[in-house]
Amino acid sequence: MSDIGPPAEFAVYVHWPFCKSKCPYCDFNSHVRDKIDEAAWEQALLTELDYYAALTPNRTITSIFFGGGTPSLMAPRTAAAVLDRIATRWRIADDPEITLEANPNSAEAERFAGFKAAGVERLSIGVQALDDKALKFLGRGHDVREARHAIDRAAALFDRFSFDLIYARPDQNENDWRQELKAALALGPSHISVYQLTLEAGTRFQQMAARGELVLPSEDRQEALFDATQDVLNDAGLPAYEVSNHAKPGHESRHNRVYWRYDDYVGVGPGAHGRITVDGVKRATRQEKAPETWLKQVAERGHGTAEDTALEHADQADEALMMGLRLVEGIDARRFERVTGMKLEGEGGMLDTARIDRLVRDGFLARTQHGFRPTPQGLKLVNALLSALMG
Repeated sequence: MSDIGPPAEFAVYVHWPFCKSKCPYCDFNSHVRDKIDEAAWEQALLTELDYYAALTPNRTITSIFFGGGTPSLMAPRTAAAVLDRIATRWRIADDPEITLEANPNSAEAERFAGFKAAGVERLSIGVQALDDKALKFLGRGHDVREARHAIDRAAALFDRFSFDLIYARPDQNENDWRQELKAALALGPSHISVYQLTLEAGTRFQQMAARGELVLPSEDRQEALFDATQDVLNDAGLPAYEVSNHAKPGHESRHNRVYWRYDDYVGVGPGAHGRITVDGVKRATRQEKAPETWLKQVAERGHGTAEDTALEHADQADEALMMGLRLVEGIDARRFERVTGMKLEGEGGMLDTARIDRLVRDGFLARTQHGFRPTPQGLKLVNALLSALMG
């Protein structure tokens, strides 16, 4: 494999795996524990950061993301310790994006000021719905009043905040969803993540659906709700920049774009994934998933890495294509070649130009100056579009 050079952006993802309860739709690596030794967890995260810093010296961090699980359950001092260690092990960009995921519960909202003091500069709040009946259905531990309070608190403390919503809930109609989106916009976010409810393997919702106790909206209804999302948020000045993410221009999540543009990121904490370039070779890393196993491995080995695999250029190209098709901006052939070491299309390229042109004629792709992007119709069918491109 040839040296492909360091990607333009470099991020750190920190996974906090604990939640107060497990939501019925969630397949993330989240766990409920009555009690944890936070000092031990803090030390383990610092130890694993040391390990990955030694593998990726002389890089400049552009974004840091605390995800979960529920990172707002950690003590702000733990977040401060993690950020301090990152700053001593890597260079930090002049304007880093430092995000923490938070729940809107009143007790956690009271910690927002502490996270601000720790160095967090952006919150991502798991609101999920602005309807109390829907929140109960989704298994959330807050009501609309608490959600509004948390958002007001975030707006008072942070220049940037985002929150999540879930649509395509059973029996949800387009008019109600439009009104819910308008209520969300009235709260003043610069970024909203809007996810379609799906049945993920192993979740309580998936099990309920298998028993006939849960029925999601039809595909036509789902498409109508998706279209309504685009209409309302576009009109409000928050266009989509990725299939599920909308933002005011300049307020897009830099951290998530690291994933979608296939740049490098370190992942620490139970189950965290990473993509790092070491000695010119892109590597896929994955941490032990079970929290207690990860903690034990870090104590014994200095890291909890369960997988560290050198990626062939073809594997990188597959991943970069899969991620890049989710972006409204699409795929830039120059960036693609830089981060994968492979030509995007044409002679010796990954993709057949005739196949791309056919998808352009059919209205699913559009040509750009240096590549292509999905059309609005293509964004609705990203998985099918990927299959069509790959043949």
